[in-house]
Amino acid sequence: MNWEAFFAPYAQVVEELKVKLKGMRQQYDFEGEESPIEFVTGRVKPKNSIIEKAKKKAINPENIEEEMQDIAGVRVVCQFVSDIYVIAAMLRQRSDLSIVEEKDYVTSQKDSGYRSYHVVILYPVETIHGQKKVLAEIQIRTLAMNFWATNEHTLNYKYSGQIPPEIKARLRSAGEAAFRLDEEMSKIKDEVYEARKEFRKKEEYKKKNSRE
Repeated sequence: MNWEAFFAPYAQVVEELKVKLKGMRQQYDFEGEESPIEFVTGRVKPKNSIIEKAKKKAINPENIEEEMQDIAGVRVVCQFVSDIYVIAAMLRQRSDLSIVEEKDYVTSQKDSGYRSYHVVILYPVETIHGQKKVLAEIQIRTLAMNFWATNEHTLNYKYSGQIPPEIKARLRSAGEAAFRLDEEMSKIKDEVYEARKEFRKKEEYKKKNSRE
């Protein structure tokens, strides 16, 4: 397989989605509204990871593009749990992509303690051979969920997916603690937004006076 040619459309999908999602965040800023998007990252799954997952899931090499949904991955991180569903609704309204599947691991967490909202999409990419529709996965999660998932991923790498039972138990406990934090912060969401508005007003006032 020509891996460079294989990866090219996936890399394009990631870059285009990052630009568009960051653009959505900027639109909120321009209109003086609170954005549900805190930051956006993306990556293309490495060759070795694709090969390992294909073997694990018994995916034939010729079917990788159709059966592996997360070769192109974009992560949208937000502050509050409610923002997750706002972003998911915004994605449903877009005409430049089509949603294949949604997986809500926020309300129905995985046994490991993992929480996130996954949206699998088909995204059209313009190539020199014409348009190609590429599967991609958008993960939406809070800052707390992202912190937990990043550490869990690191431990999975260290233990080759076989995390010791006592560490697994601590991870599950930490996951519950992170979600309780999300729930508590959601209760003061309006106060946080009001504080930001007051801060912005003061900053604008300072800038205006400094110019005069």
